[in-house]
Formats: sequence, structure tokens, C-alpha cells
Amino acid sequence: MLGFSIRKKIDTNKLSNIFVNSLIEVVENGFQDVLEMIKDDSAFVSEPIVPSNAKQQFLLVLIVGNIDYLRNSFDNYEVEEIEDEIIQKFAKIYGLTEGEFSALIRKTDEFISHHNFPSKNILYGMSKAVFRKLNLGEFQESYFKSQNVPNPLFIKRMDEVLINFIWDWDVFLKKYKL
Repeated sequence: MLGFSIRKKIDTNKLSNIFVNSLIEVVENGFQDVLEMIKDDSAFVSEPIVPSNAKQQFLLVLIVGNIDYLRNSFDNYEVEEIEDEIIQKFAKIYGLTEGEFSALIRKTDEFISHHNFPSKNILYGMSKAVFRKLNLGEFQESYFKSQNVPNPLFIKRMDEVLINFIWDWDVFLKKYKL
């Protein structure tokens, strides 16, 4: 048996199609489970009422987080090309121009960074962003509510959920090359 594997060559357009479609599919199939987990979480004293745009907010957080992980897996010139393709495709889905969607991504990235400061942990930032974007603070026990911070136990559980929505670039790169 050969001691190496042959990786298939893939272009950035196909890669971004796979990425976008997979991320949308996983949110379509998994978001309801995430909501149930949130509603049943012991960190909340009353059942959270999530905003009507919760799925879109959740997807935006996932897009930004996954793009951050993308940046850790490819060279800068590859990241720019892949990111541009991803933005084009999501802009079309959202019915926005590329500039508008790019601004939305940048704004969401800034939101995550702001609420995650000083940590640089992407997953932790995503969990905090989900907490904030879904306005879950008002449903917590009074101590965390008064501090205006998420219960750390909830964030830990959300980390465990969100890891399932992170694109595994290492596995992908074992099968494909740009």
C-alpha cells in the first residue's frame, strides 16, 4: 500500500460553494436543536424568548467565526480569494451587494471582537456573540443579569454546541488542495 494519499485539486469557486452550501445546510438542520438547548439550559431562570431574526444572527456569527478559522489555515493570498468568493455567494443569498455584505461581516466581526476582548479564542467569541445577538442576558439569574455578562457555564455549553458548526479545515486539506 502506498504511504501517501492523493489530494484532489479544487478551485476557490468550488471550495466556496461547498463551504457556503454546507454552512447553510448545517444551520437549517441544526438551528432548532440549538434553540432547544438554549431554552432548556439551566443558566436561565425563565425560558428565553429569541428574536425573530435569531437564525440569521446565528448564521452571521458562524460565517464570521468560520472565516476567522479559514484565515488560520491558508496563506493570505489564498484567504483573500476564498473570502471574496464566500462573500459573493452569501451576498447573493442575502440579496445584498458584495460591499453591503462585506460591511455586515465586518460589523459582526467587530461585535464579536468587542464582546470577546481581551480573549482571542474564536470559539469563545462566537459563543459570547450568540448570547448577545439573541439577547439572552435578561433571562439569566440576577447576579449575571446585573453584571451584564453571560453565565460562564452557559458559554462553556455553547462552546460545545458551536464546535459542531466549525468547518474542519484540517480534514478538508487532507482531501483537497487549492
